[in-house]
Amino acid sequence: MADYRALYRKYRPADFDDVAGQRATTDILKYEVANDKISHAYLFCGSRGTGKTSCAKILAKAVNCLDPKNGNPCNACAACRSIDMGVATDVIEMDAASNNGVGNVRDMKEEIAFTPAELKYRVYIIDEVHMMSGSAFNALLKTLEEPPSYVVFILATTEFNKLPTTIVSRCQRFDFRRMTAEVIVQRLMKISKLEGIELTEDGAGALARAAEGGMRDAISLLELCAGSRRKIDSDLVFETVGRGNRSSTYAIVEAISRSDYKKVYSAIANIVAIGQDLGVFWQELLDAYRDVMVVKSTSDAASYLDTTDHELQMLTSLAKEMSMAKLLYHASVLEDTLADLQRARESKRSVAEIALTKMCDPRLSVSNEALLLRIEELEKTVSRLKFGAPAAAPANISEPKADDTPSVAEAPKKAVADIPMASAEASFPKPYSKWGKVVSEIEVAKPSIYSPLSKAAALVMPDGSFLIKVDSFFVRIIGSSGENMSLLTGIIADVEGCERPAVRIKIVPKEAGDRETLADEIEKALNN
Repeated sequence: MADYRALYRKYRPADFDDVAGQRATTDILKYEVANDKISHAYLFCGSRGTGKTSCAKILAKAVNCLDPKNGNPCNACAACRSIDMGVATDVIEMDAASNNGVGNVRDMKEEIAFTPAELKYRVYIIDEVHMMSGSAFNALLKTLEEPPSYVVFILATTEFNKLPTTIVSRCQRFDFRRMTAEVIVQRLMKISKLEGIELTEDGAGALARAAEGGMRDAISLLELCAGSRRKIDSDLVFETVGRGNRSSTYAIVEAISRSDYKKVYSAIANIVAIGQDLGVFWQELLDAYRDVMVVKSTSDAASYLDTTDHELQMLTSLAKEMSMAKLLYHASVLEDTLADLQRARESKRSVAEIALTKMCDPRLSVSNEALLLRIEELEKTVSRLKFGAPAAAPANISEPKADDTPSVAEAPKKAVADIPMASAEASFPKPYSKWGKVVSEIEVAKPSIYSPLSKAAALVMPDGSFLIKVDSFFVRIIGSSGENMSLLTGIIADVEGCERPAVRIKIVPKEAGDRETLADEIEKALNN
């Protein structure tokens, strides 16, 4: 069986052309080496795993190479081989995290006084240079001001803002940017092919997203997943790494939006059961809300999001379903709870479930964002009630006649064409496919009429009107109430995306031969 250990060391870039995703930086370095315009000090800035140390080692080889090729090291001469093997005494790597004192810099200054033992240049690679002490920076500054011609400093840092201006001004600065998912996927697929690892495209994409722009982290995660000796797909990445399954996260966002407590609590229970850190899950949830906001705020969301087509469809659906006020309220709860989760030890699950409960019901919170959401929902309910048409008499409780015309909240027939559901060619009633969504909106807006309407059968008539069949007891209660009819009309208009006058509704009693609704079947099964 193949040995997947140390994949990153094995596939570390050998020259500037092999460095992925940093073409602008590597082109300049190649030009300087090729034209013998080597600076005495370089500063490589960027997040972890973006190639800073790798480029530093390539630069050390290039300036000492006996036979450089267009600015690249040949990787064949004695100098290149000794640096690759780590035995070159004139290339010194220092970790400023553990060698950050003024004494370490003074020792280095004493070494600089001597010329290189074997190579053309003595190269000092100082990693995480921002962790040096103030006195060490002052000692290093003296050396950077008047360096010998045979010394090259390469400083690398992930926190540029912590460096003194005096140090930065004496170095040639290069910024290493996070790599795109496309670049990482290409490199992972190449490595997996060479190593005989079965890696799918969606698995490579999940690894790239989990690495957050760092090639080193992506290869390390690939190595971790390869240890399972199974085909690496997105499910295995999520199982091994504990993150990366965005579709599941988006499904939880949808459940929160619809106040589906069962699915929300089930998601938390599953996360606890598999041992995933709730803090990591919370950050993924916060990122998911950011994605929804981007889709809702711009028409070119694909340019700003690293998602698959399926994930983008899910985000588009969520953006249509959730208002900006709801997104802001949920995001504010997530941000506040993230700090609580970091402080909590044994009660993380309780903290998470309490926060998710608040997100499902804004009435449980008194924050400004919650009040804004409640005001928006109130305005939406009021706008639905502003139908203005007089409520007609309810349909006769007795069996309706065939020539009855829609009487409740009737509108001019010329507006019927605006309803997307209406079909002029149909010659028989059709079940209303969006009735479930209408009922879920009614449950939030007015729970008192939710139960009878959840058991109702809704049909779209050939002329585009809606026929709603309810238990005979509720025909008068719903049909004679202008408020109930106005609310029902407004919700159907919102669901259909049409004007209220285009919605015509008739409430009639259920007939003996009517097909049972899903709610009836469930209730019947429970009673049996």
